[in-house]
Amino acid sequence: MNKKTKYLSLFMMLIGAVSLVLGIVFVQQGFSKQTWIKSAMRTEHITLGIASGGVEAGDIIDTAKEAEVAGDTVREHRHSIAPTYGDLLGGKQFDPTDPKQVTYAQALNLENYLYLAVATFGLINVVLASGAFMIANGLALGAIGVSFYSVSK
Repeated sequence: MNKKTKYLSLFMMLIGAVSLVLGIVFVQQGFSKQTWIKSAMRTEHITLGIASGGVEAGDIIDTAKEAEVAGDTVREHRHSIAPTYGDLLGGKQFDPTDPKQVTYAQALNLENYLYLAVATFGLINVVLASGAFMIANGLALGAIGVSFYSVSK
């Protein structure tokens, strides 16, 4: 029985160590990507230029909440040009010489950029939470493995 307990405890310590290392990697990558996306957004220097639901006029958009508010605002403005892309074109092809169509397309690109940032921040939060869980799980498995190992002697 002691031999089985000893091997089981060593296996638990190994799994705990692997979980701990993976958790640390996840947390490091999460913070690294969060810093990168914020830096990239600050480099783009996107501002609304108007106060709109939590984003002050002139503030650089660099958080998920600000990006979502800005994306919603851009979508609202874009829909004031035309409710849909199909309505904008009216059955014709895109005309790059039509300022209305170009403005609509630029608004659509900006809106997509902002919503992609929201999704990215959400994914970063999932990675950070997963990493924290792996670290806690690794510490718990390691502690149980150590206690089983001391009992198996």
